[in-house]
Amino acid sequence: MRHVITGGAGFTGTYMASALSLRGEKVVIFDLDEPLATNNSVDFVRGDVRQHRDLSKLHLQHDDVVYHLAARQFHRGVPYRNRDEWFADVNVTGTRCLLEAISAGSTQRLVFFSTDMTYGKPDHTPINPTDVQQPIGPYGRSKVEAERLLMQASEEFGLHATIFRPRLIAGAGRLGILTKLFRLIQAGLPIPLIGTGKNRYQMIAVEDCVAAALAAVERNCPLGPFHLGSREPPTVKELLRELIRRTGSKSFLLPMPAIVAKHTLSLLDRAGLTLLYPEQFAIADIDYVLNTEGTTKHLSWVPLRSDLEIMLEAYMRHSESP
Repeated sequence: MRHVITGGAGFTGTYMASALSLRGEKVVIFDLDEPLATNNSVDFVRGDVRQHRDLSKLHLQHDDVVYHLAARQFHRGVPYRNRDEWFADVNVTGTRCLLEAISAGSTQRLVFFSTDMTYGKPDHTPINPTDVQQPIGPYGRSKVEAERLLMQASEEFGLHATIFRPRLIAGAGRLGILTKLFRLIQAGLPIPLIGTGKNRYQMIAVEDCVAAALAAVERNCPLGPFHLGSREPPTVKELLRELIRRTGSKSFLLPMPAIVAKHTLSLLDRAGLTLLYPEQFAIADIDYVLNTEGTTKHLSWVPLRSDLEIMLEAYMRHSESP
């Protein structure tokens, strides 16, 4: 049995490959980019998830497990125009091509990382997996369509496909949206807040994501969907104040009226000077917490890392980088 990770050279994929390798499993990373480091139990296959000829190099078999992490996200040079097509090109077309390769190989198990952004702006909290998906942007829409393809494959050829909807995945080695924040803290500059900061903006540690994926495989990949998020997340204000205190920074929080901040960010995005994308800043002042009770019940999974622990570790790795 092999564990095949599409997008395995990325942040979550690297942690996934490492955890599986430590278990003594045979791991295959499928990616356009070669991973920074591997060991003898990890093979690398260079390929594009949108290309059938590349996927055929995997020679997928019945007892393989596929972890589908290959995706376009907001941290990879999102174009100003045609964003729906740009995201769908990989997130939808790539998923469709992968499912065709899986069907051809009679592969039975798959783990897929979707996103909480499929819900759009929630009208209540916590958000339940059964709540209506109303994405407000191209990334969320692409993930909804990818989920639909997986559910269709489950019905048509019996694929066991687990769908995870995580909150913001973070940890040592991944910065993305946090880079700007950490630079301000390092410099002791004011930290602007969209709104009052009294809302919660839940995160999830990458290690906890990996643990959930492995738990799903052990249970033959139940469909879900399953939420991934930390327990009892603090408010944004509480989290950032404690992060500033723990790092010894002279930064302070600078709340801004949400309507003004969002309008300004929208204008900057339209001008091609994007600081945050609409799908990001639209929910920045909303109390946004996922209900993970179903994940705990069905997968015996409990998140081990708190939001503060996640942020501190990510900040320290950022501070160590040149």
